[in-house]
Amino acid sequence: MGTLHAIKARLYDNPLTENPNDFIARVDSERTLNTREVCESAVTRGGADTTADRMEHDVGLFFKEMSYRLCDGFFINTGYFSAGTGIRGVFNSPHETFNPDKHSLFINFNQGALLRQELSNIQVEIIGLGDTDAKILEVEDVKTGSVNDVITPSRNLRIRGSRIKLAGDNEQVGVSFVSESTGEVIKVDSADVVVNKPAELIILTPDLPAGAYRLQIVTQYGKNVLLKEPRTALFDEVLTVVS
Repeated sequence: MGTLHAIKARLYDNPLTENPNDFIARVDSERTLNTREVCESAVTRGGADTTADRMEHDVGLFFKEMSYRLCDGFFINTGYFSAGTGIRGVFNSPHETFNPDKHSLFINFNQGALLRQELSNIQVEIIGLGDTDAKILEVEDVKTGSVNDVITPSRNLRIRGSRIKLAGDNEQVGVSFVSESTGEVIKVDSADVVVNKPAELIILTPDLPAGAYRLQIVTQYGKNVLLKEPRTALFDEVLTVVS
């Protein structure tokens, strides 16, 4: 069978090594599709014998019930992905009980056999070097384990990326959260930056009110030199503080 899919990727400096001649590839994604758009594609491209409205409704019911059952401790295997509930944190004795201040719950997702099989049908085209400016690649809420999604006020947040180390004396340098609804910029106190490395930052998330935010990093860090002007990295994903 010939390839069914084609993706493009760009090469970036490998932030985990000092070797200037090794790179990592990142998929050059066109955009993010929501549930509605996938359902519309299934009908118009895939020939699904239903309507996009009906499919979106049914998918919503499936995910709602799946979430409920995961929270009951069931393991879910759809063939395309599997999911299960996990617990983070250390228990110091056989009699210690779950403590929300010390332990946290998370949902772990893994690709399934059907999705792995589909990967063999992808043709990859490397289209050159990517932008070498500061780049935020992943954000992990340390308390919940949530990646690129929910963040917890007053808890640690791990930020992975490329050239994101905070450096320089420009007043704009720092980590900020930008409210999606109001545009307000809430800057992280420099004393709340726990780890400051080129490929990783760990910060204490400010006491943010519930809502949606974009993460922003401003720095003058260069690989071998301090830049004259600061550059800004704005994370692609929206982060959420729940009430």
